[in-house]
Amino acid sequence: MNVNQKPLIMFASVFLALAHLSSSAVYATEQPNIVFIFADDLGWGDISCHGAEEWLKTPHIDRLASEGMDFSQFNVLSPVCSSSRAAMLTGRYSFRYSIHYALHSDPSQNQRINQADWLDPRAPTLPRCLKTAGYRTAHIGKWHLGEGEPHTPGGPTMADYGFDDSLVYHGPGPKVNQRNIGVEGARAIERMQSQQPFYLNVWLHETHVKHFPSKQSMDAFKQLDPRRQVYAATLRECDNNVGMILDALKRFGLEQNTIVMFSSDNGPAIAPASTQGRGPTPEDGNVQQGFGSYYSVGSTGGLRGHKAQLFEGGVRTPFIVRWPGHVPPGVRNDRTVFTAIDMLPTICAAARVNHPDGHSGDGENLLAAFEGKSVQRTKPLFWKASSVGRATDSWCQWSMREGDWKLYADAEAKRVELFDLAKDRGEASDVSKENRRIVQQMKKQLLDWVATLPTSPDPACVSKAPPDKPHP
Repeated sequence: MNVNQKPLIMFASVFLALAHLSSSAVYATEQPNIVFIFADDLGWGDISCHGAEEWLKTPHIDRLASEGMDFSQFNVLSPVCSSSRAAMLTGRYSFRYSIHYALHSDPSQNQRINQADWLDPRAPTLPRCLKTAGYRTAHIGKWHLGEGEPHTPGGPTMADYGFDDSLVYHGPGPKVNQRNIGVEGARAIERMQSQQPFYLNVWLHETHVKHFPSKQSMDAFKQLDPRRQVYAATLRECDNNVGMILDALKRFGLEQNTIVMFSSDNGPAIAPASTQGRGPTPEDGNVQQGFGSYYSVGSTGGLRGHKAQLFEGGVRTPFIVRWPGHVPPGVRNDRTVFTAIDMLPTICAAARVNHPDGHSGDGENLLAAFEGKSVQRTKPLFWKASSVGRATDSWCQWSMREGDWKLYADAEAKRVELFDLAKDRGEASDVSKENRRIVQQMKKQLLDWVATLPTSPDPACVSKAPPDKPHP
């Protein structure tokens, strides 16, 4: 080597090292913040940009849709809250963790329907995946994946699932008033703005019963009949909470590098046309105890079924994604069947985070769909009715979707219905008799999937009853 070349080589080495450090820093700063807003029992047809009836107003959610992408074929993987939320958080069907229905704070009620008392903290979770990659993580709002002490002795903490900070209701640890979730979510953004990148869940109470609309919201819809007034006012509270989160991101200059997602855990809880469950009325003036289920008059947007049913009205919910510079604004994606179990692999890909070792997820990485590309999922989807094993069973216990075909079956898969969702969004025409070969193929896949599910909860996810209160 010529001695005169040494300084040049040393300079080049230093330059390359600095370039590597610089690219690493850029890589780190390019990791987006992530905010996931989850409504409760809000129907696909409740938001204005989905063609909601004139009396339903959602300007902030509509603004989010105009600035991002609206997936019209988004599905949660259960028509009730706990099992839906578990699937979203883990990227796996909640039934693999013996979560079939809403988790009860009374362990004996969970035993009655053969389910766990909490989500297994050993399951892969989105916040834990992100936390290992340097994200600050927080959860504000409803949890409903295990009550924790003292209700379920031995239950996990929020930290066990990968959260650095939390304020919850229906969950362990520090509590939040369900009416203040939007405010606390905005405060969390203020706290974490200097701790980027961050992941934040803002899981709202609305539009679940009981309804607690403010007087201001009630007054905004005083021209409506009482049932619509209460629901429209409650939906306004939900929309205002979304607005608080969007305003906080803008106020702290975080809009451009933040993925904001909005969805609902299941379809609307449509009340029967009777006064049962009414509770106080708007005329009473005192609504501190909350309005009852009589006022739950949300909309599926013409989809069949509602909350607690496997039909599309129970599991197809809004899903809106805003990510400036990546997600094209104002786009409606009508073809990609995006689901809650796709969230973990897709968000990990967006954040450039590796999946946990040994994780065999049920979802798919559909990040290309965020970028406006035409993407079709490759895996079929499966659902289990929340009421399996209960006296109030409806005939439909299982369902499956592959492509545009959706199959419904009773407990033994003897009675079936088949629909072509591309031609029959409202599931009005059963075409099982005309497509027997497709029915047989899908039934086999469905039964094979059922065979992979546990028949009882893992003992590690069942509470340890105190000596004076043994389990029955």
